[in-house]
Amino acid sequence: MPLVHIELIEGRSPEQLKQLVQDVTDAITKNTGAPKEHVHVVLNEMQKDHYAVGGVLKSEEK
Repeated sequence: MPLVHIELIEGRSPEQLKQLVQDVTDAITKNTGAPKEHVHVVLNEMQKDHYAVGGVLKSEEK
């Protein structure tokens, strides 16, 4: 059972997330031979004020 964790900053549409999950599932299936029904994908969306790069919160970027 492949298990994929993806960390993202919030802001993508439900359609984008759906496509991401489908693409990741297809890649795992293609490269491991695991059936789609056995591929688990967990999306963790972080709030922009809970993630920083270079000391700057993403919520403070323009």
